[in-house]
Amino acid sequence: MFRPKIPTMPTPTGLVSSPAIVRPTETDQHAPTAPAQAPAPAAQGTSRPTIQLSPGAVIALVGGGTAVVLVVGAVLVSMLLAVAVTGASVAICALVIRSLINAEARRR
Repeated sequence: MFRPKIPTMPTPTGLVSSPAIVRPTETDQHAPTAPAQAPAPAAQGTSRPTIQLSPGAVIALVGGGTAVVLVVGAVLVSMLLAVAVTGASVAICALVIRSLINAEARRR
């Protein structure tokens, strides 16, 4: 009643490894036990062709990766600079407003 029911998986289509056999630590004497099945034989993996890059392709990949890193870095630095400038301008506005309020309070 309290044992979880594990769903059966569909048959895999790729490389198959033999399933691990899990044995329960306690046996229920009232439940019938099913005979153990033999593990399925492992399927042969297909050999994939290796990719060979020419020196020009390697240089293009390195150049492209460098360009991407530089562009992303420039965007992040510009966003940080925009936040810093905005914070500084808000701080200056707060100082000016506080000065105006203090000057008005002294006149009264």
